[in-house]
Amino acid sequence: MKRSSGVRLCATAAVSVLSLALITGCSDGGSKDSGDGKGGESAAKALSAAELKQLIIAKGEVPGYKVGPVEGGIPDKTKVKSDDAQCDPVLRALTGIAPGEPAANTSRMATEDKKDPTDKATSLDDLADGKFEDALNESMDLDVTVVTLASYDGDGAESALKSVTDAVKSCSGGFSGEQDGEKGKFTKVAEEKSSGTGDESVAFTATNDSGKDGALPLHAEVVRHGNTLATYTTINIGAMMTKKAYTVSAPVIKAQAAKLK
Repeated sequence: MKRSSGVRLCATAAVSVLSLALITGCSDGGSKDSGDGKGGESAAKALSAAELKQLIIAKGEVPGYKVGPVEGGIPDKTKVKSDDAQCDPVLRALTGIAPGEPAANTSRMATEDKKDPTDKATSLDDLADGKFEDALNESMDLDVTVVTLASYDGDGAESALKSVTDAVKSCSGGFSGEQDGEKGKFTKVAEEKSSGTGDESVAFTATNDSGKDGALPLHAEVVRHGNTLATYTTINIGAMMTKKAYTVSAPVIKAQAAKLK
């Protein structure tokens, strides 16, 4: 079954963990003490990749979720681009790419741990008369969140976050994009209420509602913790197919924010 190119464009990394055929820092002491959120960051030194790996969520740290490597990896930044350069920060955030020019970054994937409803079936007959499709949708009704931590020198984190915030506003009417030669289109981008964690943040939804499947939303949030940015991208295929509302996984943000305090 071939789904919307917009979803395939930005969800490849997050969805690969499902094995479906549906679609193919914590700042240092100086920056924490800066009351205005500016002076400390200007002199901040980026964390190393090793330090970020100690700070990113790990196995057993997010209740109700399995945490591990991003299956398929994060796409190459140079192969993810929009038809309008000002929309690149939005498209890249949706694919788990850290905004701006970080000195170091690392990523993990958190997959909601739900029992497969088809486990209760003893034969195909148990899932006859449309029940199989319902069970399949239910089995896919789980959040898959890619988390990327990135650290920046000086005020790089502030500038990178601003680029995403500006892009969300500038690209509200939608945009087309490309990932590894796969093209797709988002018809609108809308800012959402953020989690309120960190020093500042922006949350948004990018939606493709131009295909036969109707509105297909992807959710993302970027949060600044001193000179470190946490980028969260969540997709829920089951919710998309049944038109059920979902957001960036709150338990994942909570667990990650706790490690960045």
